[in-house]
Amino acid sequence: MDQLAILDRRRLRRKLSFWRILALLVIIGLGFALYRLGGGEGGSAVQHVAHVKISGMIQDDTELLERLKEIGDSPNAKALVVSISSPGGTTYGGERIFKAIRAVAEKKPVVSDIRTLAASAGYMIATAGDTIVAGESSITGSIGVIFQYPQIEELMDKVGISLEEIKSSPLKAEPSPFHPPSEEAQQMIRSMIMDSYDWFVDLVAERRNLPRNEALRLADGSIFTGRQALEARLVDTLGGETEIRAYLADKGVSQNLPMVEWKDSEDASSLWFASAMAQFFRLTGLADVLGPAALRPFGGEKLFLDGLVSVWQVGHE
Repeated sequence: MDQLAILDRRRLRRKLSFWRILALLVIIGLGFALYRLGGGEGGSAVQHVAHVKISGMIQDDTELLERLKEIGDSPNAKALVVSISSPGGTTYGGERIFKAIRAVAEKKPVVSDIRTLAASAGYMIATAGDTIVAGESSITGSIGVIFQYPQIEELMDKVGISLEEIKSSPLKAEPSPFHPPSEEAQQMIRSMIMDSYDWFVDLVAERRNLPRNEALRLADGSIFTGRQALEARLVDTLGGETEIRAYLADKGVSQNLPMVEWKDSEDASSLWFASAMAQFFRLTGLADVLGPAALRPFGGEKLFLDGLVSVWQVGHE
């Protein structure tokens, strides 16, 4: 092969490489655009059932409150499913989330989905739903309020440390971990606890349509299985997604609508590229053509396993 032919082939390769890179950039751009259109960062431009997961210790979560408000304002979110897996948390945190969910419920149907555990403030949040669906062996209840603090006076005595204090009034900074509480301090804390407790009991009575004395009987701190909670009228239905979909259908929400998880925007944005490409393949129908077998050399079996997030967390090779 002469020198000119070799040069021509090199030029052709460079041109092909240029167009391949350009095509790849276009695909990435389309994928990202469709990802945003499909709601990859916690929303959707198509009609859907919004899904929010609340897990772990409940606190005053500003990001979650803003997300719930966006769901309430979204014309494409036709309903909300709140899945709860939490042992509870701060009373104030539960109160704010409860009110945020009720604000959504004023605009569209809301289902509370009790998973493994929804106790204390977790159950408080669950009562915000229009209906509560629980697993038969899930754990719920624990209606009550608790205030705990350490007492280290004996330890300080053993190591020879003493604490002197001058206070503006006897109840300032009480109860203290450095000495047993006075009777007045105990009464102050108990009064605060009982006020919050009464609010919680009234909330349960109102939301579950129970006589207050019945709500009070159930609010002794006991926990219940889903089956027991159903009998006590603390939940409405036993089951899962099938029962949730059936309830929403009765409220005029089509069972054909996709359920879209609204995630923390920071978590979603960190995976935008992978999610964008997955969304692009799915919405363009390429997922059927370029399925796991075709994409296996490029890790395609992971792409379609259970979403990129789950696959990356598992991390099997």
